[in-house]
Amino acid sequence: MKRNITSPFKSILLIIVSISLLFQNHVLAQDKSTKIEELLQRYHNYGQFDGAVLVAEDGEVIFKKGYGYANREWDILNEPDTKFRIGSITKQITAMAIMILQEKGKLSVHDSICKYVPDCPTAWKDITIHHLLTNTSGIENFQDFPDNLQYERLPTTVENTVVRFKDKELMFRPGTEFGYSSSGFVLLGYIIEQVTGKSYEQVIKQSIFEPLQMKNSGYDHPQTILKHRAAGYAQKGQTDLNAVHFEMDTPHAAGALYSTVEDLFLWDKALYTTKLVSKETIDTIFKEHIQLGQETGYGYGWFMRKQFNRKLFSHNGSISGFRALLFRFPNEKIFIVSLSNYELVNLLTINENIAAILFNEKYELPKAFIKDTLY
Repeated sequence: MKRNITSPFKSILLIIVSISLLFQNHVLAQDKSTKIEELLQRYHNYGQFDGAVLVAEDGEVIFKKGYGYANREWDILNEPDTKFRIGSITKQITAMAIMILQEKGKLSVHDSICKYVPDCPTAWKDITIHHLLTNTSGIENFQDFPDNLQYERLPTTVENTVVRFKDKELMFRPGTEFGYSSSGFVLLGYIIEQVTGKSYEQVIKQSIFEPLQMKNSGYDHPQTILKHRAAGYAQKGQTDLNAVHFEMDTPHAAGALYSTVEDLFLWDKALYTTKLVSKETIDTIFKEHIQLGQETGYGYGWFMRKQFNRKLFSHNGSISGFRALLFRFPNEKIFIVSLSNYELVNLLTINENIAAILFNEKYELPKAFIKDTLY
């Protein structure tokens, strides 16, 4: 009878191969991290980036770091736990809150919004919650109104903001075109409050931030003393300035939240799970509900396109003194988030260059430029 003496050696060989692969992956991740650090440091050195960045691959953070000052007057540095206003990245979180309410049977995305809006204009009777989520309602974006700047500086309520666009003529018949509209997401916040009897802030905290342990995220109230909150900065000519005061009750569910790169990574990881909603609902959120161009579209609070021939979900945020951009490559489980407290940045180029490093594609290191020639 022959004895099988190869099995132990096979097991040892498999262990050696596994360790070797782990070591190779670790070296590759270190190499990518080094290149990302070189890229971002150069952006910062040339005055083209202040803020924080986190990069994750296959569910593991391979890079996170802050650059520049969270407060220039006191020389307080930006860190990965610095809190930044995230602007319109708020929209995807609002969309999730709506879908949570749908799963609880509190509403349906197919409902007419007039079911939830008292004294609803006749022109809105064919607008559904789905239309608001996909920016296809035809409701004009209040941020484009000529008098909008004065409203953004004053305390207000969501009801008062709705009044500002309630009687405006629709830009197009609901469902026929795409028209990016913060008005629609403010209405979603208003509907959330009508359905739950709670403030939008409470609903987001209780249904999303607390379950995901996003302890450094919330609704930004300018008058509240909030530890580790970055100040926002702008520029006039060659002079850097404190950004203009902005009351966050104006953007409300369209842009009033703050977060950190670390908390937004928790958000990203949750979207691969059923912690908040079912897989079917996640698929609905990331479905291309409207096509914007060749291989580009919009879901529920997410833009979608191809980058390096790979599926990419993304959204940006822009609000006084702050810029934000996150990338999700779902098939590769890659996440890139850049948050900045300086208006004069090009986060799209930064994120695309980081993605190029991760996918071993060509990229260019930034060059110095004269700041006031960027726009």
